[in-house]
Amino acid sequence: MARGERGAAAAAAAGGAGAARGAGAARGRSGNARRGEREEAIVARVRAIPPGFVRTYGDVSPGAPRLAGRVLSNMKAHEAPWHRVVRADGSLAMGARQRELLEAEGVRFEGERVAMARMRLDDLDAG
Repeated sequence: MARGERGAAAAAAAGGAGAARGAGAARGRSGNARRGEREEAIVARVRAIPPGFVRTYGDVSPGAPRLAGRVLSNMKAHEAPWHRVVRADGSLAMGARQRELLEAEGVRFEGERVAMARMRLDDLDAG
């Protein structure tokens, strides 16, 4: 039995989630897959960010910022203003393209990072 097969067999024997759903399903959903409630809440929060402001991954997904990153990475660009979500320190996950889009909306930067004190929209229910 190959190394990968042993891991899958052990997961199946233990009743692991990966065994029940299959290896591909455990890695994440495609952009076209039906989203759950948490994912929809993240998308709604991202769509509510007005032009010229940003929120952090933690703002749009309290307690689970990586989930926000996964949800945004699985979306098509036109589905939500993904570029308005930045890291907590104001740095950009998507580099030059993200900066270009933010600057076009009037977002200010301090060096390579968004000027979070002025540009961050804190109220999750605003917009």
